[in-house]
Amino acid sequence: MAKAKGSQIKALWSKGREALMGPQLAAFLPAIMLGAYWFGGEGVLLTTAVIVPALIAFFGLLSRRGPAAARRDSITGLPGRVQLVQALDSALTTGLTPAGDARMAMVVEIDNYEGLEHQYGDDGIDAIRRAAADRLAAGLRESDLLAAIGIRRFGLALGKTPRVDLETMIQLAGRLQEALAAPISLGGARVLITACVGFALPGRVPDQTGEAILAAAESALDEAQKSGPGSVRAFSKGMRPRVSAPDNVTKDVITALQQGQIQPWFQPQISTDTGDLTGFEALARWLHPEKGMIAPGAFLPAIARAGLFERLGEVILFHALSAVRDWDAAGLCVPSVAVNFSPDELRNPKLFDKVRWELDRFEIAPRRLTIEVLEDVVAQSDDDTTTRNIAALSRLGCGIDLDDFGTGHASISNIRRFDVTRIKIDRSFITHVDTDRDQQNMVAAILTMAERLGLDTLGEGVESHGEHAMLAQLGCGHVQGYSIAKPMPFEETGPWIVSHQKKIARTPVFPRKIG
Repeated sequence: MAKAKGSQIKALWSKGREALMGPQLAAFLPAIMLGAYWFGGEGVLLTTAVIVPALIAFFGLLSRRGPAAARRDSITGLPGRVQLVQALDSALTTGLTPAGDARMAMVVEIDNYEGLEHQYGDDGIDAIRRAAADRLAAGLRESDLLAAIGIRRFGLALGKTPRVDLETMIQLAGRLQEALAAPISLGGARVLITACVGFALPGRVPDQTGEAILAAAESALDEAQKSGPGSVRAFSKGMRPRVSAPDNVTKDVITALQQGQIQPWFQPQISTDTGDLTGFEALARWLHPEKGMIAPGAFLPAIARAGLFERLGEVILFHALSAVRDWDAAGLCVPSVAVNFSPDELRNPKLFDKVRWELDRFEIAPRRLTIEVLEDVVAQSDDDTTTRNIAALSRLGCGIDLDDFGTGHASISNIRRFDVTRIKIDRSFITHVDTDRDQQNMVAAILTMAERLGLDTLGEGVESHGEHAMLAQLGCGHVQGYSIAKPMPFEETGPWIVSHQKKIARTPVFPRKIG
């Protein structure tokens, strides 16, 4: 019944459009205008004079655009499922063989679509879809067809390809995923997305029709999604549902942030001259109520997929400054706290105002907050917002630590441009520095450069007293690592500080190495 009613409405719409576009309109136009004047006077006559030409123009536009335009996606401008299936059917009927130049179907779907939509709203998710469409299109050839076959799903009909095999398709899927993985600028934020991919080779699909090939690719996509975000699967005739459950880490990590399960743990940093505590680094830790402690490497990728790095940064900064306030209230001497800022946070134009507001709220001097920036960010960033943020925080009085120094390609000019005040020597240079002469020479060279540039230094990942002693002799200003203390929850920092203060009187001060 509903279907019949819909057909009647469609028929009336079509007849109305034809009536307004045909030459017969000229015969009725005087009658229409006279009737308008008779019915409502000059006001209605003027209104009719405006509306009728507008309707003519509107229906004329529809007529010129034709049915193909109506089937295009309104956000991305891409053709839809019908055109994609037609392209596949056309290739199959032209006599192209599966072993040579037959078209193949691939389906790409954005992961965590609902989470992105919830976080960024309708306008944000539309921008993400457009960016994804542009990046996919940029990675294809003119002979390929890209279509929007769902609000989060894209379909590809691949044209003539010299080599058609599983490896070629996997490589293409990887390239498309890599293109989508680059940060998407959305207002002041950078959004990271992943996508699952399913594809089908025509020779492996029993029913040789465009719809069947596309359906096979979608079946492969369903299997890929069962393996978690960013997975790739090829269609096979014997494909069966996988036993493994879908990845729920992203959903769990959102809940963890909301419920306060993710908080900073604090690892001390001490002076090699005096042994005094010079600060703590705040490190994100997830204490799951059932699974216990979850390593950062297991949940930070989920944070990235959910686009929650900025929210994580806000949580860590709040608790870090709260800790400084509580240490002061307890009469404990903690000169500074260091907080890691992700590239996404550093690109946020509102970062400086957020940090300054938090410092004012806790009444903490900016010099007691250190911003840790990865060397790769300094080496690769040409983003003016990142540069301005770091420079503004430095002018405010915050310390700027260059983290993991030696693993990237930061130039001296970039170190100066980003107002770095201290470099943290990566643990790869620290390991066995007490026994490995090459390590000693490398660290000595880094320390000499830092001294010439007027930069302070800190050795990361110090795991033995021998490494600690050698770094002191070489002239490294500060050390951090398991030989001093492992990261600890805030509640344990107070007793540790008291114990350390009692112990440093018995700890020998290592003399600097001369010459």
